[in-house]
Amino acid sequence: MDSDGQPRRRQARGERRIGEILEAAAALFGEVGYEKATTNAIAAAAGISPGSLYQFFPNKEAIAQALADRFVAQMREAHQDAFEEGADFAAMELDELLDRVIDPILAFNLANPGFKALFARPDMPAGLTQAAAPIQAALLGRVESVLAARAPGLAAADRTRAARTLVQVFKGLLPLVLAAPEGEREVETRELKKVLRGYLGPITG
Repeated sequence: MDSDGQPRRRQARGERRIGEILEAAAALFGEVGYEKATTNAIAAAAGISPGSLYQFFPNKEAIAQALADRFVAQMREAHQDAFEEGADFAAMELDELLDRVIDPILAFNLANPGFKALFARPDMPAGLTQAAAPIQAALLGRVESVLAARAPGLAAADRTRAARTLVQVFKGLLPLVLAAPEGEREVETRELKKVLRGYLGPITG
C-alpha cells in the first residue's frame, strides 16, 4: 500500500460495489427469475454500467454463485446463533427454547428477503440450489440434537421424523411471517411458535 492509502480505499470501494451488485441481483432474481434476469438489468438496478459490472463478474452465473455463497455463509451464522454450543436445551422452558432457536433464523430471513425467492425458484441452476443443501442437512442434525436432549427416550427413527416435520412446518409458515406488515409480524411470529410448541409439547413432555 502506498503512503496515502489509495489501494486500501480502492479495495473498499470495490467491496462496496460488489455488495451493491449482489443486492441488486438478489432483488432481480427474486422478482423476474434467474433466466429472465440479464447482466444489463442487474447493472441498471445497481446503478452502474454493464462495463463496470464486468470488472467484478464475468457473467450472470458468477454473480449468482457469489450470491449463493454469501447467503449460505450468513445462513450458517444464523444457525450457529440459534443452536449455540454449550446451551442447555434440556433445561430450558419450551417457550425459551423456541425463542432461542427461531429468532436468529427469522432475523436472517427478514434481513435477506431475496434468499427464499432466489433458492426456491425452479429456474435456478441445480448447482446453486444445491449450495444450501449441506447447511440444511446440518440444521436437521441440530434439531435432532435438541430433541435428543429433551426426549432421550425417543427412538432414533422417530427423532429424525420429528425433526424433519418441525423443519418443514417452519418452512411452510415462514412466508406468512415474511409477508406480514411490520406491525403484524410479531403476531405471525407468535402463531408460528404456537404451532411448533403444539407439536413439540407432547414429544418432549
